[in-house]
Amino acid sequence: MRCIILASGSPRRKELLSQLIGDSFEVVVPSYEESEIEDMDPESLVLHHAVQKGHDVAKKLQKGVVISADSMVLCEGKLLGKPNSNLQAQQMLKLINGQIVQVITGLVLIDVNNGKELKDTVSTLVFIKQLSDDEIASYVTSEEPIDKAGAFAIQGKGAAIVERIEGDYFNVVGLPLFTLSEMLMQIGINVLGPTPLE
Repeated sequence: MRCIILASGSPRRKELLSQLIGDSFEVVVPSYEESEIEDMDPESLVLHHAVQKGHDVAKKLQKGVVISADSMVLCEGKLLGKPNSNLQAQQMLKLINGQIVQVITGLVLIDVNNGKELKDTVSTLVFIKQLSDDEIASYVTSEEPIDKAGAFAIQGKGAAIVERIEGDYFNVVGLPLFTLSEMLMQIGINVLGPTPLE
């Protein structure tokens, strides 16, 4: 059996990976601390973070396939990470209010057995509805925006603020499943096969 390791502490990514390959994988939370690197464009930055998370976990293993990802929201040239307070969440929601934002995910797959490393970025456009101050305040009070990139969760109440998207829905949740399945195929794991992890 191929051992799959998800290098993430995100419950959303864990749930999405389960949707794709079942529960036959391990979760290892990387110790890598993200920091902004000023001279990197958004795609390079999320890919850099994803690579560092993957390497942090892969270096502790003898075998297996490590999956790591990092997502950010881009609005009017400004990168938005995860708010850690209601005030930050409110500020982010006011910034994205009525805007078209871009959700960018860096995705990395590392085959520890042979050192092969696959990398890609996926981008999805998200059209945010025009919100009143009361709607923003109410959404912040729900505490759903906390710890969500861009301060909204499309898979939760945040669905009510997203008019439409262009691109991969699962990328907005946190793990672009189609791209991941294509990358797994490149190392011999077909998620549509009868026994994909053998």
